[in-house]
Amino acid sequence: MPLRTLARASIEETRKDKTEMALKRMVLQIGMGTDIRGADYTKAAVRALRDALWHNALSVADAVGLPVDSMQVEVIIGVPRPDRVDKEAVLAVLPHGTGTVHVVEGGLEIPNDAGTNTTVVANAAAVVRLDIA
Repeated sequence: MPLRTLARASIEETRKDKTEMALKRMVLQIGMGTDIRGADYTKAAVRALRDALWHNALSVADAVGLPVDSMQVEVIIGVPRPDRVDKEAVLAVLPHGTGTVHVVEGGLEIPNDAGTNTTVVANAAAVVRLDIA
């Protein structure tokens, strides 16, 4: 199954589970992170999520009269080797609400000229949902 199809299937499964609770998608945040010299996939993923989250301040929960911790955040990380990402470390980045982390194939792996090290590029998407039935 192609990579895009796998990622979409993962998102669709999560969406089906959450629509039963009347959750509404409120925000999509996108980021990119790297580990230049260590080939640390978790570090690149954490940096990507921070990049997505730290460029804005969400007041959408307050605007609809809900506490910020009522936000439910679906985090999708794209890296070349998904099995090397510590999902709990990525989830710990979220400052409010609850979340889930899905890691799919994506991003980049760029070896140095000598072939002795690799730069990892991760992409992150954070979908924020609120129950505003």
